[in-house]
Amino acid sequence: MDAPARPAGWRCLLLVALVGSARSEGARSCEEVGKLFQGRLAGAAQGLPGSPRAGPDLQVCTSEKPTCCTRKMEERYQTAARQDMQQALQTSSSTLKFLISRNAAAFQETLETLIRQAENYTSILFCNTYRNMALEAAASVQEFFTDVGLYLFGADVNPEEFVNRFFDSLFPLVYDHLINPGVADSSLEYSECIRMARRDLSPFGNIPQRIMGQMGRSLLPSRTFLQALNLGIEVINTTDHLHFSKECSRAVLRMQYCPHCQGLTLSKPCMGYCLNVMRGCLAHMAELNPHWHAYIRSLEELSDAMHGKYDIEHILLNFHLLVNDAVMQAHLDGPKLLDQVNKICGRPSRTPTQSPRCSFDESKEKYGMKISARNEEETLANRRKEFINSLRLHRTFYGALADQLCVNDLAAADGLPCWNGEDIVKSYSQRVVGNGIKDQSGNPEMKVKGTDPVINQIIDKLKHVIQLLQGRSPKPDKWELQMGSGGGLAEQVSGDCDDEDGCGASGSGEVKRTLKVADWMPDEMNLSDVKQIHQTDSGSTLDTTGSGCTAATESMTFTLMGAVMLLPKLW
Repeated sequence: MDAPARPAGWRCLLLVALVGSARSEGARSCEEVGKLFQGRLAGAAQGLPGSPRAGPDLQVCTSEKPTCCTRKMEERYQTAARQDMQQALQTSSSTLKFLISRNAAAFQETLETLIRQAENYTSILFCNTYRNMALEAAASVQEFFTDVGLYLFGADVNPEEFVNRFFDSLFPLVYDHLINPGVADSSLEYSECIRMARRDLSPFGNIPQRIMGQMGRSLLPSRTFLQALNLGIEVINTTDHLHFSKECSRAVLRMQYCPHCQGLTLSKPCMGYCLNVMRGCLAHMAELNPHWHAYIRSLEELSDAMHGKYDIEHILLNFHLLVNDAVMQAHLDGPKLLDQVNKICGRPSRTPTQSPRCSFDESKEKYGMKISARNEEETLANRRKEFINSLRLHRTFYGALADQLCVNDLAAADGLPCWNGEDIVKSYSQRVVGNGIKDQSGNPEMKVKGTDPVINQIIDKLKHVIQLLQGRSPKPDKWELQMGSGGGLAEQVSGDCDDEDGCGASGSGEVKRTLKVADWMPDEMNLSDVKQIHQTDSGSTLDTTGSGCTAATESMTFTLMGAVMLLPKLW
């Protein structure tokens, strides 16, 4: 029975002897330590010990055994430990940071595309249906959609004001070309009088008010969503470059580089030891976890609520239909408005003129493009949903960061000999603490004191944006909306979506989700096949369908200043 066991026993003893011999060899020579020091830290070869010696001047990597480190080497290791820590943080957060920054840029680009397409639809409406006033309306259309973009991307503009400004400028054109057509007034003062009278006369019915409500309900959540993504990037950038305490730097040095001083260049820290060091260093950062979790949950709630009357894609792409309804309303009420304008502004002296029209390229007419439906998977709402589903995987990022660093890279695998801060051992015997500041009181590897003012500032910002996100999330029953940058329109909104809110078919028919995220409609389209029927008060119908020509006018360009694109801070 004993004979078969002897070879196995001798092999175990031989293995132990070989390991001990290799370790003794490492301790008798500092050659490997010097090579690593010069190669990894670009340290000078001069002054490096050739063999272990006493190190009474070492501050952190102290040991009763001879050492391969000098005081200058320890200082360089200290710097390397801080750099390694910061690099590890940036590597761990890179996927999350890329996810948010890529989607923030994609959402902004998609919104810009939506605005351009909505502007094109509105311009083509005038060119195809109201040709006589098309060129005169072009500047107002462009200004309106520029203001939409400025507001979405954080500028201090008021939606109520730019909606009113658009319809104020539209009324003199409608009056001259539809209500009292055929001649053009040469007096700027008379046109200004008509413009100023618009809000009193309400020639467009309740459509301007409906558009104000729709714009506020759809633009404000999208604006807040973009600003919140920008804050998420700021949070990650800040935590990627945190300055660690002296206690943390010393603990990381002891864990990562002090083994080198004993010739143990290939050793890794024990898992429990690594967790104690990392959880101590990242204790303040772990305090972000509940707020980060709430931040992602609030983004998800707002994203889920941005549909129907809150869907910016629906509102923008159907804006031109409401403009058409508004013009037709004024046209139908023309006789009454004519009398009212004459009473307010008087009868002008007018001279016959030829109104400028859109220019058309007959050769392109046969290539006119039609608005086409697209796959539901390509909607902005589905793009947001995909983003939120990916972001949800990172809800516990800051709470699990210390563990992730140790498990993925720093610590030795279970069952292997490991460094415990003093020597190579089979396993770590000290108590392993939890995450967060409160759990660090019993940390055997380092002391964690006080709070971090930078982390506290980030927490305050997260709390603030969470309140904004929750305030912009429509509730099922009602949502009190404050529009604009300084008050303005306030209204109670029903949770149900009806025709008056623009969610169902308007009198002109509606365009349903025609935007592609990666592609958009050309600037030149033909709306002649979109039949636009309006019912009059008497029950008859009026067909205002365009004549089928294709506008070849230059499409409006939507340009925003670079500073606006940076999404200004909320605070």
